[in-house]
Amino acid sequence: MIEIKAPFNDNDIEKLVCGDIIKLSGVIYTGRDAAHKRIINAINNNEELPFDVNGMGIYYVGPSPSREDQIIGSAGPTTSYRMDDLTIPLLERGLKVMIGKGKRSKEVIDSMIKNKCVYLAAVGGAGAYISSSIKKNEIIAYEDLGTEAVRRLEVENLQLIVAIDCNGNSIYEKGRLMFEKTNK
Repeated sequence: MIEIKAPFNDNDIEKLVCGDIIKLSGVIYTGRDAAHKRIINAINNNEELPFDVNGMGIYYVGPSPSREDQIIGSAGPTTSYRMDDLTIPLLERGLKVMIGKGKRSKEVIDSMIKNKCVYLAAVGGAGAYISSSIKKNEIIAYEDLGTEAVRRLEVENLQLIVAIDCNGNSIYEKGRLMFEKTNK
């Protein structure tokens, strides 16, 4: 298992290979559809972003409300392709890690290769387990969006799979080809 720590640099990203299982620690940010739209509007209007995306990671999550004794509620991944139309401007500004579930578009993968970024898969349906790796949770922008507000999370040993590496190798394609090969 490979351990990586945020913030990330090109060397961190280049050593990750499709299919690797990693443990991620450090600061990441959250953002889903509504937050992404506001961030892209801020970019288009030359406004300050809620956080500096350069060298950072975004987790596509809208956590459930936490109980009194919890840091965060269930924090399972959101389907990532919903952000594809809003992703490339963030990659161009240095975003290095995206975390979610499901495939990404060819345009996003091409931009990942160009900008040295990886896409990490979190296990869908494992939101309660994932939340145990979140040690701090702070809303930093767009509080009016509720669960879709941008949050600053401090994570420790968050286990993820490299779904698409910075060379464009995809576990979704790799898995499909392996399945086809074994079932001929």
